[in-house]
Amino acid sequence: MSPELAGVLQLLALIGVLALVYIPFGTYMAKVYSSKKHLRVEKWIYKGIGANPDSEMTWPAYLRAVLAFSAVGVLFLYLLQRLQGVLPGSLGFDSVNPAQSFDTAVSFVTNTNWQSYAGEQTMGHVVQTAGLAVQNFVSAAVGMAVAMALVRGFARSRTGELGNFWADLVRGTLRILVPVAAVAAVVLVACGALQNFSGIHEVGQFMGGSQQWNGG
Repeated sequence: MSPELAGVLQLLALIGVLALVYIPFGTYMAKVYSSKKHLRVEKWIYKGIGANPDSEMTWPAYLRAVLAFSAVGVLFLYLLQRLQGVLPGSLGFDSVNPAQSFDTAVSFVTNTNWQSYAGEQTMGHVVQTAGLAVQNFVSAAVGMAVAMALVRGFARSRTGELGNFWADLVRGTLRILVPVAAVAAVVLVACGALQNFSGIHEVGQFMGGSQQWNGG
């Protein structure tokens, strides 16, 4: 099979999957972002961050919230990598150098997740779980929130109200991304994927030699 044909088949498969899940999943997402009710855990989060989820935002306010949240995410992830050497659960790895830390922080906060390093040999459990894994959720939730704001912008062109960023962020994370990830995690673990907090193991290779893997 040629690379071109493989690419076309992959694209068709993706379009087919999206078409199949559009009705149930798309309808569910629409209900999530348009619901007037807040879950109890969501209310706790809003109270903790001092946000009013029922207040409408204009596009400048929505943009400021997106940029502020993303900037804090970059700073936190950058510092987490720079402090890795003194953090527990670092697996003995040193702090990540400044350029690599900034590059990785921006990459994950912008949801590109580009890595120019071997994760198993660079990041300890704390950076992986409290930093990179968190951004895998919230950066995607930010992207979905911005998409919803764009849709509302067309639908509410006369009012200029785009909803509430904090409500969109929390709902997208807790009601959509976390449940989907929980199901996917069960499937992956059932198929034998590594999912633990054990340390580094020396494993043999089929062609000879050995390789170091950490469990997480």
